[in-house]
Amino acid sequence: MLFAVLLASWFRLESTALQDHPVVVVETSRGSFEIETFPEDAPKSVAHVIELVKRGFYDGQRIHRALPGFLVQWGDPRSRDTAQEGEWGRGTAASSGTSVGAAELSKKRTHTKGAVGLAHPGTPAQADSQIYVMLADRPELNGRYAVIGRVIAGDEVPARLERGDLILRMSVRE
Repeated sequence: MLFAVLLASWFRLESTALQDHPVVVVETSRGSFEIETFPEDAPKSVAHVIELVKRGFYDGQRIHRALPGFLVQWGDPRSRDTAQEGEWGRGTAASSGTSVGAAELSKKRTHTKGAVGLAHPGTPAQADSQIYVMLADRPELNGRYAVIGRVIAGDEVPARLERGDLILRMSVRE
């Protein structure tokens, strides 16, 4: 009986914890998945991405980097234009134009399969709009990039994504 009470209490706490974390829903041409964010570990990074999602920044973009067994990445507004494919993901135009401005690296949140992070051009505080999902554990990335969330539903979808696949829509469930 005590075990059942403890288990029920844990599930209530787990449910409450998830309610405090905005969930980003990513609808792609190959299916949908959901990302639980970590605002307590990367508050500025999460707030920045949530604002971009709410503005529709990611809608209509394409996957610009897909490395099987490593990661998939998107967040370059130029990826809407297939004529610019050679430049996708590169240079200052490959972002929203406003960096996070903080290096929110965490020892608690690591680069395990399903982790969601923010790419940057060399310094973590310069991270902006490029999001990636890890397809495998990669501990060598720990402490180098901010982990802002983890895939909690549709975890098979990111591994199916290929360069050029469409991000139909992203939304936030709070």
